[in-house]
This record gives sequence, structure tokens and C-alpha cells, in this order.
Amino acid sequence: MDYASQLKNLVKQKEFFVGFDSDGCVFDTMEIKQKECFCPAFIKHFGLQAASKYARELWQFINLYSKTRGCNRYFAIQHALRLISEWDVFAARGIHLGGRMPSLDAWLQEENKLGLPALQAKVQASKDADLTRVLAWSVEVDSRIKDMVYGIPPFPGVHESLEKLRDQADMIVVSQTPVEALRREWAEHGIDGDMRCIAGQEAGSKADHIRLAAVGKYPSSRILMVGDALGDLKAAQANEALFYPIIPGQEEASWQRFHQEAIGKFLAGAYDSAYQSGLIAEFDRALPERFSFRL
Repeated sequence: MDYASQLKNLVKQKEFFVGFDSDGCVFDTMEIKQKECFCPAFIKHFGLQAASKYARELWQFINLYSKTRGCNRYFAIQHALRLISEWDVFAARGIHLGGRMPSLDAWLQEENKLGLPALQAKVQASKDADLTRVLAWSVEVDSRIKDMVYGIPPFPGVHESLEKLRDQADMIVVSQTPVEALRREWAEHGIDGDMRCIAGQEAGSKADHIRLAAVGKYPSSRILMVGDALGDLKAAQANEALFYPIIPGQEEASWQRFHQEAIGKFLAGAYDSAYQSGLIAEFDRALPERFSFRL
């Protein structure tokens, strides 16, 4: 299926456009997915059992508690391999992964639709051992998520916000989660019907999603991205769109402010640079950039 074409062919129906990230933004699913699905599979497939507590610490930093939070899963592997090579607790326990996978680095450079179908095609064509390992990890992650992640409703304030925007804005999901999981999670809670499209990693980057679905169809002052990660902010900036942060650790308060204040400003054309800059500054302070190595 050509997921990118679905975005490109979206016809403007409302005067405004809003894109929503999913994990950690609309749903409180980041913790369970990263701690119970991604990280255990990472330890298993990359042979990190002897240093599992350190592997968990750096994995959670990359994917939950730093500015790389919410990055595509394959970039997370790239970041994790680099940190493992720099933290001597791994070498002291006989773990030597080399710091990088050249074939993964090359694939991340050449491919913009960083999802399972693209990786499967690459592995089939190349038979590369490192990419085969990454693929096995990714397949297990998806299996764990399907088995474990359910019954997690949207954050308080989400339903009310969607209702407030419903008649004014075309809305889509903008995510790096596989589309199958997105559709399942949004349908489970009955909010998929508010979305014109549910876009996952198969349709390209988050910046691609906004560009294909909104740029040239709406004025930039009427395009808003709502997200909880630096990648969401960068996706908005790449398209000269507006950004509203769901601040990690302050999600309920963020949604309350969005519903009570930010939506009104956005629809009234009053979501100015001073207001947005204040939100972004608050967002920037919430997450560190550098990992603190310890003995």
C-alpha cells in the first residue's frame, strides 16, 4: 500500500489542520512500550543480558527521558549502540558491539520510510546479518506490543479537545509507530473516526506526513502539530507549521491548557510567536540532551 499517497491525496475539508502524535502524546503508552516491549527485546537480540540494568538505563534515557524521546525505533538502535561503546560497564562485562552497524547506518541514510516493510525488503535483498538481527528485534517488539498494550485510554482532555476541533480542523495522526498498531489503538478507544488519516512510519518521517497532507493546502498559520518529543517540534519547524507541546511528566496539565487556551488562540489566529516561544521554552527545559555516564 502506498501510504504516502494517502496523505498527498487528502482533500482539504476544513479551514485548519492539526496533526497529533500518538504514543506519549494522545496515549500514555510510552512507558509500557519502551520498558516492557522494546527494551527486553533489545537485551535479548543484542546479547546484553550480562549488563541488562545498564542497557535498560540507556534505552530508557534515549526513548523516554531525553530529547531523543519518540525517535524512530531504528534510530534508537543506532543511538544505543553508540552509547554502549562509550560506557565502559559493557566492555567490563565482555560486551563489545563495535559502536555501530555500517549496514544500518547506510539504510537509515538511504531510506525515508523507516518501517518494517522497507526493512524486510532490504534484508531480503541484502541478506545482511546485522540488518537481519535488527529485523528479528523489530518483529518481536511488534509482537510484544500487540500482546501487551491495550486498555490504555487517551489522556484526560483528549476527547474534549478533539470535540472542540472537530468542526474546524482536518485532523490526522502523525507518528513513527507502525500503522497497524496505531489503527488498533485509536479504534479501541473510538477516536479513529475523528482522524482523516492515520499515518505511521510506513509513510515516511513526521515532517513528510505534514508536508504531504497539509503544506500548500492550508496557510502555515493554520497548520498545528501536537506532540511530546523534539522530533515533533522539528517536523513542525521543517514545514513552517505551529507546534503545541505535550510536556513529558505534565501531560494532563498540557492537555488542559490545550483545550482551555491553545485551541482558542489557534482558531482565532492568535497563536503568535511569543506564545509559541514560551511553550517551546518550557518544553525544552523538561528533557536533558546528554546521557550521564556513571561507574
